[in-house]
Amino acid sequence: MSWLPALSSWIVTRRDLAIEAMRDAQTYTVDDSRFSTGAVIGQSMLSLDGPEHERHRSAFAGSFRPTVVREQFEATLTETARSLLHPIANEGSAEFRTAFAGPLAVDTITRFLGLSDVKTDDVLSWYRHIADAIVGVALGQPVPMAGTDAIAQIHSRVTTTLETGTSALLTQLEKDAILRPEELATATAVVMFGAIETSEGMTANVLWHLLHHPEVLDRVRHDRALVGPAIEESLRLEPAAAVVDRYTTRDVQLGDTIIPKREMVTISLLAANRDPEVFEQPDRYDIDRPNLRQHVTFVQGPHGCLGLHLARLETQAALNAVLDVIPGDMALDQARSDAPSGLIFRKPASVTAHWS
Repeated sequence: MSWLPALSSWIVTRRDLAIEAMRDAQTYTVDDSRFSTGAVIGQSMLSLDGPEHERHRSAFAGSFRPTVVREQFEATLTETARSLLHPIANEGSAEFRTAFAGPLAVDTITRFLGLSDVKTDDVLSWYRHIADAIVGVALGQPVPMAGTDAIAQIHSRVTTTLETGTSALLTQLEKDAILRPEELATATAVVMFGAIETSEGMTANVLWHLLHHPEVLDRVRHDRALVGPAIEESLRLEPAAAVVDRYTTRDVQLGDTIIPKREMVTISLLAANRDPEVFEQPDRYDIDRPNLRQHVTFVQGPHGCLGLHLARLETQAALNAVLDVIPGDMALDQARSDAPSGLIFRKPASVTAHWS
């Protein structure tokens, strides 16, 4: 625990303390006007606690159950991932984040939500503007017009979809009346943003790690039972969302530190996942690590990631499709690739590979 003046926040880096804070929503709340995601997107399951949080979250929770996700998306994800890769396979090189990971994430979540007549480039543009706005607000900047416009575009698309009745999911949610119309539009924006952020980041990060470690890539290519561990170890090293913010509702002791009421607490999932007391050689990409699934990338407590089952399934389909479709001599293009980075959202700006 330490005070970080640059963020005006206490920073939590130990895994045990991170879990303690994430599980105690009564003491460490997200319901605060300083919360960057709430400032950009509006009141939603991400920025509410208690009964209001449960009301917002419950509207979508059933649709994200693992059995529902698998039945609805397993075959479709495999087909979509392969169809995105087939045109690339003959080109000899590709930048996988923009040509593959992003489009696959958009296709998956727009199908899930039943949003009709949306273009992948438009959705990715909205998502980028929202992510940039959240990072800017976290650094003390005002919400930019581009971020506000992106949220407005999603609200407009949801309204049109409800009017035309083209989404079975959103139409049913409107009928259930758990959320008011404006709340449903905001919740849809949250689900869309979270799904793209998580899935694009997971896919881009695991491809970067495997390309950066060709000996591991070769093992995974020849033993598909290692696809899961390869993804989990990538999740541990590079969580798509590196930090989550909370605000104290009372004076509280966390570890050896007394934190006053109404202070900001930044929980570093990135650091917690590299806690040397839990993970041996924590900076090493090791798919044989016996406790690699003890990472906290999907958050714990009431704000645990709602779409983790869909995100895992999507990344598994993506990685298997790459291994099936792209030739076996695929190698990282060092000059045109970047390591994962980012203050809040971590992923490579580019994951470029080449092959014969």
